[in-house]
Amino acid sequence: MYDKLPKKRYNQTLDLLKRVLPAPATVLDLGVRNPFSEIMEQHGYTVFNTEGEDLDIVPEIVKKHKVDAVTSFEIFEHLLSPFNVLQQIECDKLITTVPLKLWFSSAYRSKTDMWDRHYHEFEDWQFDWLLEKSGWDIKETQKWTNPTNKIGIRPILRKFTPRYYAVYAERKK
Repeated sequence: MYDKLPKKRYNQTLDLLKRVLPAPATVLDLGVRNPFSEIMEQHGYTVFNTEGEDLDIVPEIVKKHKVDAVTSFEIFEHLLSPFNVLQQIECDKLITTVPLKLWFSSAYRSKTDMWDRHYHEFEDWQFDWLLEKSGWDIKETQKWTNPTNKIGIRPILRKFTPRYYAVYAERKK
């Protein structure tokens, strides 16, 4: 079932999550239920997901559950205003990843799925600023590459150029 999943990225995300928020813990994972939601549950986490609501329109949905942390894996780049969602989060911990802007690739946009588009392609400093301005104190960051087994200039560049930016942050007191 999981043989086509991005194992490297999932393993790195799980390692970060286990280190900063050991199980058992309850998390609100922004976005609809997905394979990583199941992986978190297999490792002792209780996981609630949002249900496809437009988080730009109803950012307060993040208050629906009492949780130890909010996780958001490749969600904020799809929002017009992630600031509003980040401000609404009431728990003290946030574990999140976003794709980084790549100089050799334009922003992702599906022509068939309106939900599968990136409004933002962040640089690390931009995402840090967004988090800090919305009330978060960054405790740890990591960058990951996204190598592919394809042939070409872009696949070669992806082996060396970080594509994902992971952040663990705590609510400012």
